[in-house]
Amino acid sequence: MSILTVPANIKFDAAIDITQLFLTQLKKNELTSAQILDFVSALIQTANGARGFFVTYLTAQDPICDEPQPEIITAIAAHPEIAADLLVKNIAMSTAQQLYHQRRDDNEMMASSATVAARTTKMIQALNLPQIQAMFRELSNTIQTGTGSYNEFLTRWGYDQEQKQSIDRIVSQLII
Repeated sequence: MSILTVPANIKFDAAIDITQLFLTQLKKNELTSAQILDFVSALIQTANGARGFFVTYLTAQDPICDEPQPEIITAIAAHPEIAADLLVKNIAMSTAQQLYHQRRDDNEMMASSATVAARTTKMIQALNLPQIQAMFRELSNTIQTGTGSYNEFLTRWGYDQEQKQSIDRIVSQLII
């Protein structure tokens, strides 16, 4: 069993690679609770590390990622300033992508986007971070008014009105 070490200035690609190694060890039950907590906490301290972790964990074709371990939730909760923004954007993107793939009759990719949305939703609900709730309200406001802090994000990804409404619907369901 190897203990994974996260470099201080990890690059995005390296974060993806190390998260894949982590998932392999996690699946084989090779990590203690403390090692899981320490690894995820160290990885998501930086934007590149967090992005690499979430893109790998949320899209992995492995059911171990369907129910996040308590140690993973605890580690993410310790870094709400980075995690909240990424999780809010992940739920928006995966929701919009479901509709995109549905329009193209790509059931496989639609199912993949649905998996990401479901995993992200579970994480968001388990975390119950006030930062996420505030960002959900900002995102919903931006969609409803056409102005706001998420306007650049929505424009950059080219979401149409139907995709925005779909995002707003899921976000509204997650606001508590």
